[in-house]
Amino acid sequence: MNNKKLVGMAAIHALGTLIYVFLVTAIMNNGEKLFGSEDNEILMPVVFLLLFVFSALITSFLVLGKPLMLYLDGQKKEGVKMLFYTGGFLLAIIVIVGTILAIVK
Repeated sequence: MNNKKLVGMAAIHALGTLIYVFLVTAIMNNGEKLFGSEDNEILMPVVFLLLFVFSALITSFLVLGKPLMLYLDGQKKEGVKMLFYTGGFLLAIIVIVGTILAIVK
């Protein structure tokens, strides 16, 4: 697999992670509007922790899934490269969003 394809897949996975985090954040910020404001001392923490675990599953699949598959299929260099490319794209997204927040503030 060539570098250009690895970089493209890494960018798509990083953007997918950004979109997923954005959607979860939007749901959490509008939770009272969506689900009501009743305080349920037992179920709300359970739902929050389940969402946390599910989010870990989704984001780990987006960041680690394809690199791990490449690594286990014998394409070790490509797997490691893709992992670093994805991490680099995520870091770039963090810097961009942080810069935008600093400018807007």
